[in-house]
Amino acid sequence: MVFRRLAHLRRRPDPSHALLLIPIGLIVAVCSADALSPPDVHLRPLLVAAPALGAAVAGPVPTALISGLTLAADLIVAALQGVLFTENLYAQIGALIVVSALVFVFTVVRERNERRLSRSRSVAAVAQKVLLRPLPPHSGDLEIASLYLPAEEEAEMGGDLFAAARTTASTRLIIGDVRGKGLPAYSHAALILGAFRAAAHRQATLPRLARHLDGAIRWDTSQWHTTTHNTNPTPGTDASAGAGAETGTGASAGAGAGAEETFATVSLLDIPDHRHELSTISCGHPPPLLLRNGHAHPLTPHHTALPIGLGTLAGPPNYPIETFPFHPGDLLLLYTDGVTEARNTHGTFYPLTERAPAWTHHTPHHLLQQLRQDLLAHTNGRLTDDAAAVAIRRLPPHTHTPDRNGA
Repeated sequence: MVFRRLAHLRRRPDPSHALLLIPIGLIVAVCSADALSPPDVHLRPLLVAAPALGAAVAGPVPTALISGLTLAADLIVAALQGVLFTENLYAQIGALIVVSALVFVFTVVRERNERRLSRSRSVAAVAQKVLLRPLPPHSGDLEIASLYLPAEEEAEMGGDLFAAARTTASTRLIIGDVRGKGLPAYSHAALILGAFRAAAHRQATLPRLARHLDGAIRWDTSQWHTTTHNTNPTPGTDASAGAGAETGTGASAGAGAGAEETFATVSLLDIPDHRHELSTISCGHPPPLLLRNGHAHPLTPHHTALPIGLGTLAGPPNYPIETFPFHPGDLLLLYTDGVTEARNTHGTFYPLTERAPAWTHHTPHHLLQQLRQDLLAHTNGRLTDDAAAVAIRRLPPHTHTPDRNGA
């Protein structure tokens, strides 16, 4: 108990307590001016502003104390002026009580909403950490770092996602952004990451992995669509849906209505250990940036597939592979549109391709630190959308650490 009290005493005072001097100063100033004014000049009605100022800078209890102090000051000045039992004073006191009651209710509701929002943000942050497990710092001859920045103005969980997995001779990565916000987006992000982690370590090709992810999200959408319309699945639906998730051909019939509502932009990458190149499939996601010798080169694919979940809208899904050189010392930056679409106070988008060349010689960890600082400075610390990024550097030969399995 003693230690708790000492810890409580060591806490820094709440800055809002100093702001309470503003309504107190207003009470003193109004009462002094009213006492010094001629008898036909009445300034005490201005006291009604004191409880409102208290509500603006403090919580319910300080606001109630300010209201009581205002009421007492009004009565004391009225008694000194000999107008204690006048109709004018009764009207002033009535107005003061009504205003004080209203601002007190306002502060109670505001504080309750702030606590609810704080709890929601805390839950969202914890859930996001569980969903987005830290990427391995090394995989093969790659050095990897990741960054996730939640939106400051949102308490809901976003749908940004990233993950890495090892095969016997390569590292596979995914970065994506699920459409929407809140639990639906979070649920689909978890589904995509689960499907990726379950299948990415296999020796299947990247197009097969993309079809697996597309089938998984379309199957989930069809199941949700069926459940919400209270229809009974036909025998064998689960088995056929599971097969569709694996091959990318099932669940298309049931997903027609929901497919237009649930999708994710995704980039899939496969970086082999013994070849200085990378293979990627772009499903509507922003292209990665390759940082080399002070220049930023967007790895823009010649062909872009439909986002995950919309693979069958244009017929059988086709996921063309693009291959790009990736030499030792090169840096690769993956990101979501929360980075490039972040705006400053003038509405200007964050110029990633202009800023990134200065970070060519950074480590992945330092690059993302610089990106974080620069992005928050550009937006004045207020992101309106979640932002995620992954940085990968290929190490020179004989400098990488032993392999570690991806998340």
